[in-house]
Amino acid sequence: MAQENNLDNGEIKRTGTWLTASAHIVTTAIGSGVLSLAWAVAQLGWIGGTAALIIFSLVTLLTSFLMADCYRYPDPLHGNRNPTYMKMVKTVLGGVQYKFCGLAQYTNLIGCTIGYTLTAAISMVAMIKSNCFHKFGQQADCNISNNKFMVFFGITEIFLSQIPNLHDLSWLSILAAIMSFGYSFIGVGLSIAKIAEKGHHVKTGLTGLVVGVEVTRTEKVWNIFQAIANIAFAYTFSTVIAEIEDTLKPSPPENQVMKTASLIGITSSTILYASCGLVGYAAFGNEAPGNFLTGFGFYEPFWLVDIGNLFIIIHLVGAYQVYAQPVFSIAESWANTRWPQSKFMTKEYNARIPLVGTWRINMFKLIWRTIYVVLTTLIAMIFPFFNNIVGLIGALTFFPLTVYFPIEMYLVRSKMPKYSLEWIGIRLLVGVCLMVALIGVIASIQGIILGLKTYKPFKF
Repeated sequence: MAQENNLDNGEIKRTGTWLTASAHIVTTAIGSGVLSLAWAVAQLGWIGGTAALIIFSLVTLLTSFLMADCYRYPDPLHGNRNPTYMKMVKTVLGGVQYKFCGLAQYTNLIGCTIGYTLTAAISMVAMIKSNCFHKFGQQADCNISNNKFMVFFGITEIFLSQIPNLHDLSWLSILAAIMSFGYSFIGVGLSIAKIAEKGHHVKTGLTGLVVGVEVTRTEKVWNIFQAIANIAFAYTFSTVIAEIEDTLKPSPPENQVMKTASLIGITSSTILYASCGLVGYAAFGNEAPGNFLTGFGFYEPFWLVDIGNLFIIIHLVGAYQVYAQPVFSIAESWANTRWPQSKFMTKEYNARIPLVGTWRINMFKLIWRTIYVVLTTLIAMIFPFFNNIVGLIGALTFFPLTVYFPIEMYLVRSKMPKYSLEWIGIRLLVGVCLMVALIGVIASIQGIILGLKTYKPFKF
């Protein structure tokens, strides 16, 4: 972010290293996507599940390497810096591609805030169910609607959304990162304990759910596509690669350090993903729940299940803001540019809040941010299908943000000859990833449509 030579204009000295960059990657990567990995592996089986995790990690690693070389352009060692993903796309590919990149990025941000609202509510309900099952037995009727908890989560986010910007949310981001590691390790630990139980035996298979026994042939096909999309969601963190590289000090060269950090960060994340997915599958077998901490494969110790879900809730409270603040910012910047003389847009009022102090409030921000949270909450209430929503977000954003733009930027920067073997290989990779993404989108939408046939929205 700062200047240490004549190419770096800024005031804040960049001091990041491969260690801090690796930590940023792991922190960004580990999130609610891990919760669906056991279910995804159950649809694909030992062979398909393991292969999918490895392939997605290798593709992500490759495109991260390509993006690292585009941080400085046109020369990866002495070119001008591109501190953000969108700036990088605009510099290398031009304005039209830049607009498509913005559309993909903000689709991802908005989609994640919707998904986080749903996931947080599911975890709140799971805590209540966990205590109900502990008190009345595993056969007790402990069903409860998610909707009231989505409303509660939305109200919380309305208040947090009035925090001016991400710089004032650093403490919340750190807390959220710690929580994400906490519930991931709790899930893995509970899975290992379940495997070690006396008499534990679940049905697993090399190809997952058995056609004609557990699912029909059509269901098997759709489930495979949804599972691949769910795994893609876990790997959609390339959008922050440029921002992370921008924290690195200029010497040694940022692209070299970033490649080391990417290798360490993505390898570490994949190991944890594999632990959640493969160990979770070994614990639950073909009956693995869509969310392995809320699907009640675990009943005891109920207090540890509750802690895991509490960690999820705390993480998602912070993660919502990390994803929502850029959406707030771009809308507010546009409005201020469009109506610079409007007091409604610019004037701030001092409000004294007990235990917090004086809070500066702008009416446009207050209304706009509140409307945004209300809309995301309503959409989550209308489409409360965890695996399908996760899969849809993953399929929509993995291809453009993790595959297409990094590869297109690399082709432009490297001036690779058309129809060379390397060019053909890269184009084939892009084509395959596009097909996988499209199939994932279709499968996730199909799952949502099926769910809507029996689901009654807004039922409390």
